[in-house]
Amino acid sequence: MIKVNVIFHSIYGHIYRMAEAIAEGAREVEGAKVEIYQVPETLPNDVLEKMRAIETKKFFAHIPVLTRDKYEDVLAGADALIFGTPTRYGMMTAEMRTVLDGFGELWSRDAFVGKIGSVFTSSGTQHGGQESTILSFHVTLFHLGMVIVGLPYFEKRQKRMDEITGGSPYGVSTIVGGDGRRQPSKNKLAMARYQGRHVAQIAKKLAAK
Repeated sequence: MIKVNVIFHSIYGHIYRMAEAIAEGAREVEGAKVEIYQVPETLPNDVLEKMRAIETKKFFAHIPVLTRDKYEDVLAGADALIFGTPTRYGMMTAEMRTVLDGFGELWSRDAFVGKIGSVFTSSGTQHGGQESTILSFHVTLFHLGMVIVGLPYFEKRQKRMDEITGGSPYGVSTIVGGDGRRQPSKNKLAMARYQGRHVAQIAKKLAAK
């Protein structure tokens, strides 16, 4: 049995949909136990209301929140952690950064060393910082001692030119449009399932050694 946890931050639901697809892919690997958690939201309700996000957040309100009392089980107890975050100015969101900055006690006792780490993201435009968000996220995972897994070009769907699509060797991504109404396409969700399955397969191989 291997334990794979998907941890995400989402406002309009795009990253949540990708997280579900990632989890679906990971569950295809025999012996993989997969759970999904969302990070605590730090924006006040009046701001979320102005962003038209009150209603969209209701779609994934059933997903448990990664509170600090869950860190030991969800983080230290996992074989692989897959993180999903929207892009904010080419980096992860403040909500995700706040969670990572709280890993100090676990980091101090090498709780992440040797675990698989992987990242996926979204942006409003085709060149909205998807790659820089994932790569800068990787820096933190390296500091934690994690083994980074991306989305290899063996997954040919990221090479498609017949539609606007996200995805790179660093991880799957989706383009949501300026108004946030563009939902992840079948192609992107398929890539997300591949990444989840790929991470779980590698975690299983490492756990067997």
